[in-house]
Amino acid sequence: MDLFEYAKSKTMERESPLASRLRPRTLDEVVGQQHIVGKDKLLYRAIKADKLTSVIFYGPPGTGKTTLAKVIANTTSANFTQINATVAGKKDMEEVVKQAQDTLGMYGKKTILFIDEIHRFNKSQQDYLLPFVEDGTVILIGATTENPYFEVNGALLSRSIVFELKALEIPEIKELILRAVQDTERGMGSYQAMIDEDALDFLADMAGGDARSALNAIELGILTTPRGEDGKIHITLEVASECIQKRVVRYDKNGDNHYDIISAFIKSMRGSDPDAAVYYLAKMLYAGEDVKFIARRIMILASEDIGNADPQAIQVAVAAAQAVERVGMPESQIILAQAAAYMACAPKSNSAVNAIFAAMDSVKHKRTTVPAHLQDAHYGGHEKLGHGIGYKYAHDFPNHYVEQQYLPSEILGETFYELSDMGYEKKLKEHMEKIREQA
Repeated sequence: MDLFEYAKSKTMERESPLASRLRPRTLDEVVGQQHIVGKDKLLYRAIKADKLTSVIFYGPPGTGKTTLAKVIANTTSANFTQINATVAGKKDMEEVVKQAQDTLGMYGKKTILFIDEIHRFNKSQQDYLLPFVEDGTVILIGATTENPYFEVNGALLSRSIVFELKALEIPEIKELILRAVQDTERGMGSYQAMIDEDALDFLADMAGGDARSALNAIELGILTTPRGEDGKIHITLEVASECIQKRVVRYDKNGDNHYDIISAFIKSMRGSDPDAAVYYLAKMLYAGEDVKFIARRIMILASEDIGNADPQAIQVAVAAAQAVERVGMPESQIILAQAAAYMACAPKSNSAVNAIFAAMDSVKHKRTTVPAHLQDAHYGGHEKLGHGIGYKYAHDFPNHYVEQQYLPSEILGETFYELSDMGYEKKLKEHMEKIREQA
């Protein structure tokens, strides 16, 4: 690199976005993702030893997929090449493979090919890479925000190790924000900015685990906020709210208000008020609540407060939870709204929750023995113990029902599950009464 090229690279580095300038250069600078880059983890050891095999990095935006690829580029002795699947095509890959073959043949040096947004490649484009990944011409690093088990060819996956990156935790986002404000070499330290504690908390929370979002917001805040009388730039809660374009909502995900809102959400669905349910859902989503947490609460309610009054409710809830994991925000809000509205409108019954609580209480306080005729008879000699003797096979009788003792003798006559007259439970109740009358 000559003097002109060096000066040009330095200028580009200074002018690049803060999130890009602050990318870790070594593994020790990486914040978060300790489940895969902790010092005792496989990926950490492979990078340190320069023995990396093909990998797929999968996770939400701003969690460090490209960052890890750059760290690998800085630490490996292999030739490193990067392409983006949103703009690259087969011709680009052909050029990379040709160069990799030449480099390997002439210098015995491997090539690492980093493909960002690899899920954007179609099947034929992904298939093209297969033989070169398999024979070691290139070591593939793929990055994707989509589930690779759905979006990446199975053959390519089988030749790679998938590492899932998680959304960064609030303390980790805080660490990055403070690094950005204070770092004079690559951050905004030369601007002499200060960030208020509540603004720091707000930005870290509203970023939703996306480091890039938080860093973009703090960069915008520092560059556009006039200096105070003390000559410093003060990033207040109001400035932080403007920069990340989210209104400050009185909703602390770790405080009392969090529990008030989720309580109101659940009680509105239980109380059959879809308008209130959707309102509290919107309040949680606007404040950045974890959509998976909301989906879990809906699944619980589907059994606890609806149960067999509408057996389809649990199916809707589970399907919504799975869809939320696959789709992500902002579209997940539609899925959650559909599920919450369905729960609110469904017929209600707490028979299932009452049944298990009553049964658990009985188990806790009474010692029982399984009736001999219900005990296992799938072994030689069971007759001598009296196990399974006298058992009546229900399918041999009219209506596939026969009166028989199932409860232990110690609690015979106790009732745990009492069907209501709501929704489908009424039909179940009528069915049970009919077969018992005809037995």
